[in-house]
Amino acid sequence: MTQEYHVTSLVVHAAPSQANAIGATIAALPGAEVHAINPQGKLVITLEGSSQRAILDNVETINALNGVLSSSLIYHQSELEQQESEETP
Repeated sequence: MTQEYHVTSLVVHAAPSQANAIGATIAALPGAEVHAINPQGKLVITLEGSSQRAILDNVETINALNGVLSSSLIYHQSELEQQESEETP
């Protein structure tokens, strides 16, 4: 059985006064991790998911957050992972 794996990194620019709250909200999203927040409101984020749709849903959610000014996709990679079936000897 083959399963997709996607990882994306992005920089989110937020209103500086809301950056920490936005970071906490993003960190609560499935497959999201906040790696850095600077005083100017820039956040470095990675998103992981099992489909491109899952990644795009999280990006859309982030862009819709109150206080998010913009987001820029930095990197995206997808791979197919081969999973062994329980029936395989």
